[in-house]
Amino acid sequence: MEKIIEGERGVEEAMEVDDSTVMKGVRHLCENVGITRVPSKYIFPVSDRPQIMSSAQKPKIKLPVIDIGELLSEDRTRVLETLDQACKEYGFFQVVNHGIDGVVIQRMIDSGKQFFELPFEERSRYLTTDTSSPVRYGTSFSEINDEVFCWRDFLKLTCHSLDTILPLWPSAPIGFRDDAILYSKKTRTLFLVLIAAVLEALGVGAGNCESSMKEFEEGSHLLVLNCYPACPEPELTLGMPSHSDYGFLTLVLQDEVEGLQVLHAGDWITADPVPGSFVVNVGDHLEIYSNGRYQSVLHRVVANASESRMSVASLHSVAFDSMVSPAAGLVDDGDAGKRRLYKDTGFADFIAYLSTSVPKSKSFLESRRLTM
Repeated sequence: MEKIIEGERGVEEAMEVDDSTVMKGVRHLCENVGITRVPSKYIFPVSDRPQIMSSAQKPKIKLPVIDIGELLSEDRTRVLETLDQACKEYGFFQVVNHGIDGVVIQRMIDSGKQFFELPFEERSRYLTTDTSSPVRYGTSFSEINDEVFCWRDFLKLTCHSLDTILPLWPSAPIGFRDDAILYSKKTRTLFLVLIAAVLEALGVGAGNCESSMKEFEEGSHLLVLNCYPACPEPELTLGMPSHSDYGFLTLVLQDEVEGLQVLHAGDWITADPVPGSFVVNVGDHLEIYSNGRYQSVLHRVVANASESRMSVASLHSVAFDSMVSPAAGLVDDGDAGKRRLYKDTGFADFIAYLSTSVPKSKSFLESRRLTM
């Protein structure tokens, strides 16, 4: 069955599929329905659709680069200044020389691809819309509330603490658990190095820094494997809509296929995949903690007509039952320039927001702002 819709190309015909099929994910749709058009459930309003350009036409940006070797050296002044500027002006930066072996990285990408290639019956063992589930296979962005679905399937793995969570992780494909365990440990160590440098760049003070680091060492860690199948009409949909991440820092590993875009100076800029590197972005919790000095940034994922794309996002924050507040050293009610801008915020607030609202852009963060 086809539905007539209005679009930039005038009147369009879009395929319709039933909701039960859509909820099984994009890979299931592609594998079992044999689509040649994007179903109407995935077609975004014209104003939200990406502008598809050739690689040469796409605006690109060279993200600030943080060299971990330099960050761990005695002379760290320059790299801390770069980190501070990156968090203030871009909300994104690229990490190189991070010490995570290329074999560990490649095995995580390969195991992730193999998971999404499993038969649907195996993947569906983890299919749930329960956002609090420690292991969750799903589709779109927030499938319960999404009016339009995005062209994405995902597997979310809670990583802390591994001793209690590990038995719930997928045991297939062979080697998946071992690869994901090693990768999660390595990215957690890298996060702790980065967030310590962020606190130093913020200048929150030794006492606040020490107490915050203790919270991060026992904090939440979520690994999200994203699968973006090749799309017959990428100009009509998105892999992920414009959004910011909820935590402190997100470490993103991309395969060789581009798709991640960052909103910078009013333009959507493609973040080119650089082999072996991580793209790191500021999350909403860090914006709150920095009292607005550092900005979580809007980003999205565009679909691809010819190739499937895979990414692994490692999201880090304080424990799920902890609250995030502006750092004491960055707030002064007697100074108009340092007045408190955000409410105390916890993960429970984020889950409650997801259950009742469709996240758009930075709508969750805006809901946590204090009124004048």
